Amino acid sequence: MAKRNPELTARNRIINQLTEEMNTLLPAVLKKTGFTNVHSLHGKIGGKFDEYIDIQNDVITSSEHFISLWLQGYKQTLLDRHITAEGGSMIYETYSLLQTHKVFKEYLMLFLRRTYLRNYEALSKKRPSIEDAEIYIGQNNANYGILITPRFVNGFWENDKSEIRHFKKPYWSIGHIMETGFVIPGKNDKITFRDIPEYLNFFVNVIVRNSGSTYEMQLGELYRDYVLNHARPENIPLLIPEFRYEGIDVAHKYRLDFTIIEPNDLNKIGFELSPWSTHGQLTGTKGMTQKAINEKAQANFEKEMAKHKNYFKKHGIFSMIYTDEDLKDIPAIFEDMKKYLEPKTSSQQLQLHILDDFFTVDVTKK
Repeated sequence: MAKRNPELTARNRIINQLTEEMNTLLPAVLKKTGFTNVHSLHGKIGGKFDEYIDIQNDVITSSEHFISLWLQGYKQTLLDRHITAEGGSMIYETYSLLQTHKVFKEYLMLFLRRTYLRNYEALSKKRPSIEDAEIYIGQNNANYGILITPRFVNGFWENDKSEIRHFKKPYWSIGHIMETGFVIPGKNDKITFRDIPEYLNFFVNVIVRNSGSTYEMQLGELYRDYVLNHARPENIPLLIPEFRYEGIDVAHKYRLDFTIIEPNDLNKIGFELSPWSTHGQLTGTKGMTQKAINEKAQANFEKEMAKHKNYFKKHGIFSMIYTDEDLKDIPAIFEDMKKYLEPKTSSQQLQLHILDDFFTVDVTKK
């Protein structure tokens, strides 16, 4: 049986309470305003809230925040359109009724609070920019795309931008990949998974294995075991292998070994495994002067550092770099990763269930 979500339970309880309060006020509101029924009333105050609020970009963290934005947007609409009483506008008529009847104003506040809570998941979470809403991973000729609301149009994959905010799973999580699967660049085809173990098998034995790195394989296996043994596996962020710096372009410069994108805040953390044998060792130095060897070593170093600087400048990805001494203890590296893998609630999000929990504690017990 799925574990009860205390936050959702608390939210539904408040929604039901608000509905009861609205129903108590409704007869008086209809009588005062002249609206014929509740559907007509709600059509005037709630049918166009997306015209007053930039719901595509605003991250709305509370019902009070939502109400404030709605009132500002409503007022600005009146000013921008120069709407007055003489114009016969329904927007102005509704505004006038709100000014005149206190009960209607009280009803509106309850209605807006309920609207926010009913749409809380879509309105409160931070959404990626259009540019960041699709990523590509993998080696050349074995690359895959992860989009949020993928659709195939004119030979290319793209996101349905209008639906990104409605995506119910945490962005870039195990639940995300179970919902969308991988898209195949340039083909109207996907790789989808029946269950989480099937995805994790593909992750380890196809994508990570293809890198040829024993270090990456060990980390991939640790991640697989971590997800399989977790109480909430769908909420765990993806461990993204071979993140492609230039996206789908074949002539890309760089790939990060692993990347984690935290679903709530969308922070990106890169993990780069840099053994000396592949990232620093110099070859072909026979016959070279010490000066020439130093110049070659410096060029290698500059190239490696440019990779990480470019990742940070373009994608905001801070990279943790592990060298030979670190790579002697792969479980310790995975412990670093786990700090970003544990599902957590954003500090900005509501935690309504805390109020319930607070008053159910028996303070007489020691």
